[in-house]
Amino acid sequence: MITITNKAAEKVMEIASAESLLGQGLRLRVVGGGCAGFSYDLYFEDKPTEFDEEFEDKGIKLYVDPLSYQYLDGTEIDYVEGLHGSGFKFSNPSVKSTCGCGSSFSV
Repeated sequence: MITITNKAAEKVMEIASAESLLGQGLRLRVVGGGCAGFSYDLYFEDKPTEFDEEFEDKGIKLYVDPLSYQYLDGTEIDYVEGLHGSGFKFSNPSVKSTCGCGSSFSV
């Protein structure tokens, strides 16, 4: 299962409203790349494919393809703001290490 915090859900709704994307789900993927091997990809999508795992948490629909799901099961998505900028943060129990900047990971 994948979950989203209240703060992240509020930010997703804010973005969806500003971009006229209300009603769409959030696609969450793991893609190859970055200095540690994998990175996260997050974007809005109309509907899931027939193969996707589907979740809904705090009113946000989440779509995850089967390959990505094996790396993301148990992940919590948060939204953080700080001195180094703001963005979505993934608390993923599968991660063994991250790169120095924190934008990629390995399992």
